[in-house]
Amino acid sequence: MTETLLLFTVAIALGWPLGLYLARIMRGAPMRGDAVFGLLEKPIYALLGARPERGMSWRGYALAFLASNLVVGLLAWVVFMTQGMLPLNPDHVPNLRWDTALHTAVSFLTNTNQQHYSGQAQLSYLAQMTGIVGLQVVSPMMGLALVVATLRGLMGGRARMQAKEATPAPQADHADSVDVGNYWADVVRPSVRFLLPLCLVWTLLLASQGVPSTFASGPTVTPVDASAGMAGQKIPVGPVAAMVAIKQLGSNGGGWYGPNSAVPLENPTPLSNFLEMLAIMLIPVSVVFMVGAFTGRRRFTALIFGSMLLMSVLSTGASMWSEGHSATTASAALMEGKEVRLGVDNAALWSSITTQVNNGSVNAMHDSLAPLTGGVAMVNMLVNAIWGGVGCGLQQFIVYLLLSVFLAGLMTGRTPELFGRKIEAGEVRLLALLILLQPLVLLGFTAVTLALPQFTGNSNPGFHGISQVFYEFTSAFANNGSGFEGLGDATYWWNLTCVAVLLLGRFPALIVPLVVAARMAAKRHAPESGGSLRIETPTFALTLVAVVLVLTVLQFMPALVLGPIAEHLTLAAS
Repeated sequence: MTETLLLFTVAIALGWPLGLYLARIMRGAPMRGDAVFGLLEKPIYALLGARPERGMSWRGYALAFLASNLVVGLLAWVVFMTQGMLPLNPDHVPNLRWDTALHTAVSFLTNTNQQHYSGQAQLSYLAQMTGIVGLQVVSPMMGLALVVATLRGLMGGRARMQAKEATPAPQADHADSVDVGNYWADVVRPSVRFLLPLCLVWTLLLASQGVPSTFASGPTVTPVDASAGMAGQKIPVGPVAAMVAIKQLGSNGGGWYGPNSAVPLENPTPLSNFLEMLAIMLIPVSVVFMVGAFTGRRRFTALIFGSMLLMSVLSTGASMWSEGHSATTASAALMEGKEVRLGVDNAALWSSITTQVNNGSVNAMHDSLAPLTGGVAMVNMLVNAIWGGVGCGLQQFIVYLLLSVFLAGLMTGRTPELFGRKIEAGEVRLLALLILLQPLVLLGFTAVTLALPQFTGNSNPGFHGISQVFYEFTSAFANNGSGFEGLGDATYWWNLTCVAVLLLGRFPALIVPLVVAARMAAKRHAPESGGSLRIETPTFALTLVAVVLVLTVLQFMPALVLGPIAEHLTLAAS
């Protein structure tokens, strides 16, 4: 409990000033470091052929986002399929099979980092440093860029946000004429000025704790137990600290080693364990605090932060209770899949935090969690907006916010509007399609997989097998990446179906809210009055949380009952 309170306290204390700093970066305000950072940014803009001061409509912004994803995704795919012929491969790792390479490229491109390979054995140093770490840097910043553009749209466009009260900006006459910012500037500026400096600090902190940071090939050691029949065992190392820093800070989660942060080399000490959990929360919390300074609506940040914190506390408490309660009845069995250095409490805390954020890193095998703890992790990913990933969590929260405003307006007899702009049928249809996409994808793929085990290769029978399949697709759709690793997922079926789920879970969830915001920005602004719906209140925050639970937990209750709840009842009765 002490470590949990300390973790939340430090994350909030550091997140506040970092959020204010991030708001200045995203507003393009003059900064003391402009001369230094400009030396790095100008060559990048020149290479991209971008003009950072030039605004974009939502169409131009979305096309730039999709085009950049296509290019870097194809480059990563090629690297994975040709790594055996490329340099920085001292362990002579062969090429990845095309479908595993495709899944890996799409997984890291979508900020998911779902791994159907074992990193230390199947990727070269070059592939880890470019295809993996490169995508781990740009993909979270792409998500941040989309949510910042959406916030600009909700506030009436960049021109209105920058205009002074004495000289108001003209009203846009069409959604396509709304300036939502410049995509290239929104990706490059926070990457250079915010994420990379933080990664450098975290890399040094983790290296100080003993996380490997080297280009040398790993040593070969003699096993302690000579009866194992092994002449020697190769210990894989590499530039691990830098990857662990970005995997945690960027809501990525894909580890250098297959077992992730359960490996002592990747997570050697109690301090490294705390630093890695703190890194999971730090930037998502900072993004929440960014909102008030960026939009000029401080109470809006209070609404978001209060709602997310409430859901986070409930989730963390449920995980800690579930795992602790199970430990009192079956302590020996419960230690399966957990690192004995860290124990049950740290495993429960990490599993909760990593699924509240779209991170997915682990310090214990989620397949070995108590059934209800695994169920809490599933619910966290279904909500996908407790803290969420860098940018994409806030983007999903905005979806819930808009729907809650619409429903609350109908229930109170007021016109549904946000910041003086109406939410009408066209916007609600787009949001409804986004909400319906989740059950169609998750339940559809889960049903087919369970119905055709001879083709799909589910590795476990019974209730736990249902949980494994549902968890895998939920993790992919939520861009989380964690898994119930008893599942044999390195197959054509799992690679290709998860590619589809990864793409469907990432791109509509980022682009549709941007479209809705641009449509709203083009509408006539009505000054807020006594009859306007007040959203920045505790009552509305509770309403929003209730809407989130109804739209996620209740519609997936049959899957949860057939999976983790049924497994829990079976174990309790035995």
